[in-house]
Amino acid sequence: MQIRNWYLMSHPVTACLPSYFSLTFPGSNNRGIMQPTELYQEIINYCRANADPAIVTKYARYFTEGYDAYGLGKGVLETKVNEILASENITIKLVYKLGGLLVASHKYEETYFATHLLKHFTDQFSSATFAAVGHWFELGIVNWAHCDVVCRDITGPLLKNKVVTIVALAPWREAANTYQRRAVPVTLIEILPDTKNITPLLDLIEPLMHDPAKKVQQGLGWFLREAWKLQPKPIEAFLLKYKDSAPRLIYQYACEKMGKEQKQLYKKGESK
Repeated sequence: MQIRNWYLMSHPVTACLPSYFSLTFPGSNNRGIMQPTELYQEIINYCRANADPAIVTKYARYFTEGYDAYGLGKGVLETKVNEILASENITIKLVYKLGGLLVASHKYEETYFATHLLKHFTDQFSSATFAAVGHWFELGIVNWAHCDVVCRDITGPLLKNKVVTIVALAPWREAANTYQRRAVPVTLIEILPDTKNITPLLDLIEPLMHDPAKKVQQGLGWFLREAWKLQPKPIEAFLLKYKDSAPRLIYQYACEKMGKEQKQLYKKGESK
């Protein structure tokens, strides 16, 4: 709550946004112009009105990092997302600002709204999109699920469509947010099928091979497992290089699909 209040105080959205950031909802009772902060409040009210503690209890066990949620089912979330997108006046720039307000709360459903609204504008993605999402990580992407959705629906397409290159991910390796660091290997999974030379991708993740965070280690192992399926030889050489020093959790994920004898090669202290 403190983070949200800080963000609202230091980012006076309604005062600084030009008029084209306004949003008009057809059929609205007041038929007025809705500003990002007003839409933000409308989303919060919707979440509170449809909250279901039973849903929170059901899904909390999947999030060891914590699960701060209202408890909205998928259908309830999609209904509101579609209602917002039905306005012809909503813009990607509005979503950048609205998303900043939403993710700063750390509420699960609020970040859901931010990511699912933004992915609607895939054909308008630009370097500004990458910068906006980077800022969202700084504000409040705080679980593996939202991180992975961002990678699949936003940063992955940015790379696949060559809007940005993998070099843009390099500063994220040193991010304070665990999930921004996790996003480096998880984003790269999205471009593996189109990657002929895996070396630049391995060079990019290499500084993360001793990252202490388990969620980052899991992301690295996931990437290496998927890359191994496509290009086994360079991945096997990379795994051998770090088998005695990197966290074992990476290897647990990376070697998951290997046979028993092959897994043995990547155990600490084993020689090939």
